Amino acid sequence: MASMKKLVTPFEVLKAPHNLALVAFWLVAVIGYWYLSTTGQKHLLPSPQSVLRGLGEEYQEGLVPHIFSSLSLCGQATFWALLVSLPLAYLSTLPLFMPVIQGISKFRYLPLTGITFYLATSPLISSGRAMQVGVLVIFMSVYFVTSLLSVIADIPQEEFDHARSLKMSRWEVLWHVIVRGRIDYAIDILRQNLAIVWMMLVTVESIVMSAGGLGTIIKNADRYANHGRIFAAQLVILLIGILLDYLLSELRYSFPYVNRGSKN
Repeated sequence: MASMKKLVTPFEVLKAPHNLALVAFWLVAVIGYWYLSTTGQKHLLPSPQSVLRGLGEEYQEGLVPHIFSSLSLCGQATFWALLVSLPLAYLSTLPLFMPVIQGISKFRYLPLTGITFYLATSPLISSGRAMQVGVLVIFMSVYFVTSLLSVIADIPQEEFDHARSLKMSRWEVLWHVIVRGRIDYAIDILRQNLAIVWMMLVTVESIVMSAGGLGTIIKNADRYANHGRIFAAQLVILLIGILLDYLLSELRYSFPYVNRGSKN
């Protein structure tokens, strides 16, 4: 009875076995509801049987290469976004660049459709894959810069004062307090932005279907109204996204000074 009471007690911390049991319970409950809700004539979601059948068909038709194509696209976009965003955010500490970088962060209000149309008609874009990478890099960079600017602004003044008391130069303060001292925050921001980019893959990959990817699978299945295959591909995207999130989370908490108790 005491254990049941803990489940509805605010801020109660459960042991790992209890958390696993709760996850298993809710997983079974969701799958059970999904199965029961698809037994009638009309239902919102495809049945588990049709999803499994669709997953098998997609595997037979080359699901794995499409997964690697999507991962490659996501990896390229992330690499270039980091290469652009990190220096911009750190240069914001220089008064010369601050207005420009703050202006760049305002581009997060620019519609993705407009960016896509411009890149599609630009003579500098040589291929469909380059256009896809360009769209994701622009989208990811503006949000990454915005989040990093917020992290830098929230650094307590005491940390800067402590660094100066150690006779550090201003460039050393920049390195130790902002660059090195907030690397775990940068990884967490990357984790959050990667989730958004991974979610956008379907939209971006459906623009140029010749490049392949999970978005191409969903677009083709949607053309023939094959809801089982659509849902199967979305489940694959979800599971891969959860795995990427877990790996980045573990990378962040591999730093010795980061408190794992604050993990989200």
